[in-house]
Amino acid sequence: MASENSPLLAYRLLGEEGAAFPANGAGGAGGASARKLSTFLGVVVPTVLSMFSIVVFLRIGFVVGHAGLLQALAMLLVAYFILALTVLSVCAIATNGAVRGGGAYFMISRTLGPEVGGSIGLMFYLANVCGCAVSLLGLVEAVLDVFGADTTGPNGLHILPQGYGWSLLYGSLLLGLVGGVCTLGAGLYARASFLTFLLVSGSLASVLISFVAVGPRDISLTPRPGPNGSSLPPRVGHFTGFNSSTFKDNLGAGYAEDYTTGAMMTFASVFAVLFNGCTGIMAGANMSGELKDPSRAIPLGTIVAVAFTFFIYILLFFLSSFTCDRTLLQEDYGFFRSISLWPPLVLIGIYATSLSASMSSLIGASRILHALAQDDLFGVILAPAKVVSRGGNPWGAVLYSWGLVQLVLLAGKLNTLAAVVTVFYLVAYAAVDLSCLSLEWASAPNFRPTFSLFSWHTCLLGVASCLLMMFLISPGAAGGSLLLMGLLSALLTARGGPSSWGYVSQALLFHQVRKYLLRLDVRKEHVKFWRPQLLLLVGNPRGALPLLRLANQLKKGGLYVLGHVTLGDLDSLPSDPVQQQYGAWLSLVDRAQVKAFVDLTLSPSVRQGAQHLLRISGLGGMKPNTLVLGFYDDAPPQDHFLTDPAFSEPADNTREGGSPALSTLFPPPRAPGSPRALSPQDYVATVADALKMNKNVVLARACGALPPERLTRGAGGTSQLHHVDVWPLNLLRPRGGPGYVDICGLFLLQMATILGMVPAWHNARLRIFLCLGPREAPGAAEGRLRALLSQLRIRAEVQEVVWGEGAGAGEPEEEEGDFVNGGLGDAEAEALACSANALVRAQQGRSTGEGPGGPEGGDGEERPTTALTFLYLPRPPADPARYPQYLALLETLSHDLGPTLLVHGLTPVTCTDL
Repeated sequence: MASENSPLLAYRLLGEEGAAFPANGAGGAGGASARKLSTFLGVVVPTVLSMFSIVVFLRIGFVVGHAGLLQALAMLLVAYFILALTVLSVCAIATNGAVRGGGAYFMISRTLGPEVGGSIGLMFYLANVCGCAVSLLGLVEAVLDVFGADTTGPNGLHILPQGYGWSLLYGSLLLGLVGGVCTLGAGLYARASFLTFLLVSGSLASVLISFVAVGPRDISLTPRPGPNGSSLPPRVGHFTGFNSSTFKDNLGAGYAEDYTTGAMMTFASVFAVLFNGCTGIMAGANMSGELKDPSRAIPLGTIVAVAFTFFIYILLFFLSSFTCDRTLLQEDYGFFRSISLWPPLVLIGIYATSLSASMSSLIGASRILHALAQDDLFGVILAPAKVVSRGGNPWGAVLYSWGLVQLVLLAGKLNTLAAVVTVFYLVAYAAVDLSCLSLEWASAPNFRPTFSLFSWHTCLLGVASCLLMMFLISPGAAGGSLLLMGLLSALLTARGGPSSWGYVSQALLFHQVRKYLLRLDVRKEHVKFWRPQLLLLVGNPRGALPLLRLANQLKKGGLYVLGHVTLGDLDSLPSDPVQQQYGAWLSLVDRAQVKAFVDLTLSPSVRQGAQHLLRISGLGGMKPNTLVLGFYDDAPPQDHFLTDPAFSEPADNTREGGSPALSTLFPPPRAPGSPRALSPQDYVATVADALKMNKNVVLARACGALPPERLTRGAGGTSQLHHVDVWPLNLLRPRGGPGYVDICGLFLLQMATILGMVPAWHNARLRIFLCLGPREAPGAAEGRLRALLSQLRIRAEVQEVVWGEGAGAGEPEEEEGDFVNGGLGDAEAEALACSANALVRAQQGRSTGEGPGGPEGGDGEERPTTALTFLYLPRPPADPARYPQYLALLETLSHDLGPTLLVHGLTPVTCTDL
């Protein structure tokens, strides 16, 4: 049931002094003592800095200059609309319970399960790692643009040497600074972030004031190279101040070549650049393990940060459109420095935003990695990330992430990787929306977030928008990310994960199954779509494994229920013993690899328990229509757990989580000669009860002798050729004539045909034996049967055998319930059963196509044998006093026939119409 990871145990009721406090570990790394950050420092500041990044200083002119004000506003509205949809989902999930460390990963994994959550969490971690490297390399390039020795701009200082090695050195030094801050803990990171927030705010304030305070001026632009390598004449951009003509000129789009890359800009390319700068809404959620009250701080802080950045972007778009001509906007993306009252303050803002973005990415990555390591989804490879300091800081995860960022820095420029990083972020955003959508669609009673400004429409629109944006930014990266997510999910599925988190897929399945069960109307059943729905009664599964697997093959996509009756009276017991047995039976189903449900009951007798299961098993239109029982004979019980590879392997001796081995959960087989829980009288009465309830009945004998390859999942293409023999008439009441194929006979044919559709039985030959009366001409009945088989699309060999002399074939039938014709005495009935048994055994030893040279395969090849025999099961007698005689006749009839199914069908199951 619930574990320490369960939200049900996230908060204890009362502390020692009566105050509520978090349970151990509920606070993420380090527990409650690590939760120190407020909403402003823990969520608003990192989210604002991440959403601004370097775009707010170096790409405002790019967006407005190419797209114009109207399209730029449209892009901004679309981008923030997509982000707002995800923010609504984040707020809903964050206010639905206690949020531990790991941010988006925690929310996704605890909703969608470890397979999807772990794969997306790892991708989100890699996105943060690469995002940190991109921010650092962007910072290095921004520094070298001003201080680099090879700078060509008019304002270059030519101090720092340039080159790949130097850029790597500068990036590594900056990474050391960022890593040092993050290693010392979230408190120092929060103070450093607050300092950078003040610097960025001051820089933006100076820019906003400069738009108003600075008068019109001409700004020299960097010369662009000509077609032959020569420089084009110098160009000049104009800062006009607030000017209506400038505003009108900047309203419409004017896409041109990007002077930094030479590529022709389009709506999609400009939108991708703008959107790349806005993907920072999870920066605050990533700090969930350090927040004092994450369920309040994450929604409030994220919404405030999104609203603030949106307002600043809108303001900068308008100010740029009113004051800067198109040439300045398109040819100088860093024009803020040229119009600033104090240009160094703009540089400080650029460097501060880049540094803060790298810090936010690194500390967010370390928190995600620490959560992944604690959940132990990827094994020992992430074990170092579990190490924490006394204050709860996961410095092991920080160092791990620092090393990966250093490796990424070796790649140098990451222009193409930047799109991949954004796509990875969008995958995580789509997963958050999907998590919220799943919870809403599942209608789970425990999903009741205090934040209610969302609906399944917003969640669905958020998923679609994120997926669309992924393919708009980079189709290749989008397809690759989804493929990577699928591979990681498959890996985690194969490895297995904790089941205590809860799977929203189970809630969704329950919701959908309930809905469709209500629509599965039994009044609309049709024989064309009939399928066997089996209830197999099992006393001890140790002796019933072959039958359990054979019934799984007979179900043909229908319902399959394993039923078991525990003897007892609930009035005399302290608790229901059945509830503790379900785990063992479900483990049995898993280990045997059968697709079955389990239904257990407590009853004073097996017969009454069987009646209970026949009445109440299943639901709606999914109820068993066929009862399967093992045969009641004196054969000594076998323990198939000792010989079956699935149960004798070492994995069965040591179960996960210290649970007892499956072999110890079921008692050993009954000793030969020991009393049984079911008497012969009750056994036949159970069969009669099932027929009274209009259930078909299958009695299985000697299934342990079935060829092993016939009970496996694979096709038996290379196994020995076997026959499946069907005797579609009552051998204890033989009669010929045109009425020989009744409903029960057709039921036998259908069950045998269904078995032949299973891959393991594909190469088995179906043989149907047609019994002729003493006065019936050979060939006539066979022709009628072949015509019927053609109409039923059943491929089989038909063989005629003479049977029924002296059986009174022309006499009228007795009342329903008698099982021998003409009221024969016990001796005559026994003789008839012996004759029928000898007839069947003779046909089992006879192969089709015998010639003068002997049976088929007389040249030394192995002759085909009968693997399974289907016999017509007569109805039990109406008089319960004759039950023992009935069972004795069935014993004689099926004696020494090998694996045999005695079948009595009551319902029509075949149809010749399309």
